This record gives sequence, structure tokens and C-alpha cells, in this order.
Amino acid sequence: MKIALLAPAGAMHRYNGDFHKNLHYAPITLALLAALVPEELNADIKIYDETAEAIPLDLDADVIGITCITGTASRCYKYADYFRSKGIKVLLGGVHPSLCPEEAIKHADAIMTGLGDDTFPQALRDIRDGKLKKIYKQEKCTDIANRPLPRKDLLKKNKYITLNTVEAVRGCNHNCTFCAYPRAFGQRVYKRPIEDIVDEIKHQKGKIVVFPDVNLIADMKYAKELFTALIPLKKWWFGLTTTAIGLNDELLKIFEKSGCKGLLIGFESVNQDTQKNIHKAVNKVDQYKDLMTKLHKHGIMVMGCFAFGSDEDKKDVFERTVKMCEEAKIDLPRFSVITPFPNTKFYEELEQEGRIIERDWALYDVEHVVYKPKNMTKEELEEGISWAWKKAYSWRSILKRMDLTKLKTIKTIYMALNIGYRKYAKGYKIYGEDIMSDNSDIPDPIKKRRKKK
Repeated sequence: MKIALLAPAGAMHRYNGDFHKNLHYAPITLALLAALVPEELNADIKIYDETAEAIPLDLDADVIGITCITGTASRCYKYADYFRSKGIKVLLGGVHPSLCPEEAIKHADAIMTGLGDDTFPQALRDIRDGKLKKIYKQEKCTDIANRPLPRKDLLKKNKYITLNTVEAVRGCNHNCTFCAYPRAFGQRVYKRPIEDIVDEIKHQKGKIVVFPDVNLIADMKYAKELFTALIPLKKWWFGLTTTAIGLNDELLKIFEKSGCKGLLIGFESVNQDTQKNIHKAVNKVDQYKDLMTKLHKHGIMVMGCFAFGSDEDKKDVFERTVKMCEEAKIDLPRFSVITPFPNTKFYEELEQEGRIIERDWALYDVEHVVYKPKNMTKEELEEGISWAWKKAYSWRSILKRMDLTKLKTIKTIYMALNIGYRKYAKGYKIYGEDIMSDNSDIPDPIKKRRKKK
């Protein structure tokens, strides 16, 4: 069996787009699925990550698996329709098919909803046996322990800043109204055995390790045990947490000793009322500066994520946010639009109010406005985000945010990442709605059939 695993990407994040290599680490999803392919199938497996390379239109495959998020759904469907027209079986999985199964099944021979660790291998066996079902649903007993290592050997290693991505915790115990994760996969937190994680990292080359898990501290006790176990490895690691990390001094000390050099934290907004309305009360706006001081004291830099466009945001929010980033010395500010993903509470609220104005999933990439803001126009929100990117990544702001007294050992990483985002900020406005929605590079099978007639 010949299997091709695809990760289509939106125009901005595609291999020929605006996302610099310095900002891009190796993905885990397709590499893990490749490792889960049953040995008895004796499969020839290839991976095509469109953030790193083009997806060939002349793929020699019996089965194509496509991982799909909402922002890439339109493109995923176009690829799926094209390859199915060539007689190739197509399996669709990921966040978007889990949120919109009735829509996704129109473009696939089968879809997987929820986590695919068990269902993907089963679907492949069913294809072999001629028993493929239309929908495969995640079983409650899904486990991420004792699994094979992701097939990173199938990735284009020179296209990523590092191949050393490791999954420790899958899931998050928060239920933010805008987040697609709990609606797609539930709120259960899955944890890998610590000895498995340590063994995987031991076999990786290089000093840097990235944990792309959505919330590394969903289970504080587990986090303490995991990162205590990493101390002897003397690695530098980067990961994602919530602002709750600032409330646990013991864990912060362990993070420092284990080599934590950077965290991505969702600050979301400079408006405290927004935190309440999106169900992220763990964020305390008046404590952001103290949190950054504490993290820098432990040698940890921060990518701080902010989402503009909440009902509390007014036209001054952009300037207030950039100013706060400079004063708090947030090392890498990242700005987006708070986006109503389908079937989330946020989407349902806006739909009821008649405020959803865009149905093309290609624009649900957290960088484009798909609804009517409350206190400004759509155009003002788009202009404000573009301004915030450029302002925050001006040389003046980059130098103002730099805290060399605390981050001496990683100043090179700080500058490399800031330069990467500076390039991203400069090209941000180029990617308008027409470019994002354009998938004309993928042939339309319906038009081809009409020409033959």
C-alpha cells in the first residue's frame, strides 16, 4: 500500500509565503500518523507538509490522509476532490472534520473525528479489507502511552528550525469560548509516561527541544515530575503554558533548572472584561508586568499572544497593547483576530446576533476578520492589527522590549526570532482575502470532466 500524508497550508504560512524558517519547527501530527501505520500493510509512506514544500499533483498513492484545520479546510477539500477524481482513497481528519463532520464527509471517502491515534490505523486496515466506513469516531479509551516515535525521518529536515518536537501532554482543561480544541477533542488531558518522553529526548540530536502541547501545565503535579526528570539531560526547551505558571514558584524553579528558555503564553487581551467573557479568568491583566519580571528572572523569554476584536475592544486597543508589550518587556508579541471557529460558543453567539459575515474557511486563519466587530468597523480592525505588527516589530520596539540583564544566554535566539517576526510583520498586509482564498493552483476535477464531455 502506498500512503501519502498531507498537511495543506494557507497562503500566508505556505512554503512560498511569509512564515520564515526561524519561526517554524517540525510538526508532529503527520510524523506520528506515519509511525502508527500498521506494519502488516508493508506500506510505502511519504509526508508532504505544505509549510515546507509543494504538494505534488502527480502523487503515486493508493491512500491519501489529509490533516485539516479550519483555516486550511477550503484548500484541503480542493486537494481531496482532486485526488479522489484520480481514483485515490482520501481520508480526512483533524480539528475541522471533527467540528464539521457532515461537511467534511462530502469531500472524503472517510473522515476521522476526534483523536486519530486509533481510528487512522483501523481505517487503513479497513481499506485493505474492503470494509471502509464513512465515519470513524474517537473511542473514549484512546491513550497516548507506549506508542512508536513519530517518523521525523520522513520530513524535510532542512526546512525547519528544529526537528526536536516532542508531545508530552495532549489536551487542555480550560474551556475558552473561542477555542476549537475542547469542541473537537473534549477536555480530557492525556499524558505520556515520563520515561517515554525522557527516552525520546535522549535520542534527539541538538540542544533545543520544543513541546508544542497546548498547555504543558494542565496537570501541575505531572509537570513538576516531568521537568524534574529532564534536568539531567541539560537541554534547552520551549513550550506553551497559561499565565498560571506565575502562581507556582516551585514549578518555575524546576522549569529553570530543566532548561526552559521560552514559553508561549496566551495573554489574549489588555481588557480584563474580555478575559471574563472568553472564560479565561486565569489571566490577570494588572499582573502581566510582574509575571514577565518573574519569568525573565528565571531566564525565560515569552511569546505573548493577543487576540484583537472582542466586544470590549475599542480603537485605542492596538496602541494600548503595543505599549503594554514594551513596558512589560514581552519578548515576542504575536497578534491575531479573535476568531469564531465553527461549533464553538463564540461562533454560536455571533451567528445568533447575525454578525458572521464570511463563510470561506480560508479566512478563518486568525489573521482575517470574518465577523462584524462591535466598536469599530471590519476595516478598522484589520488596519489596527497591521499597525500593531509593524509598530511592535520596529527596531525601536524590539530593542525596548529586550531584557539583556536577564536573558543574556539566549540573546541570539531573541534577535533571530524578532527578526523572523519583523519580516512577517512587513509582509502581513500583502495577504488579503483574494490571495488567501485563491486555490486555483489545484485543478478543479468538475471543470476537467466538463471539458472531456
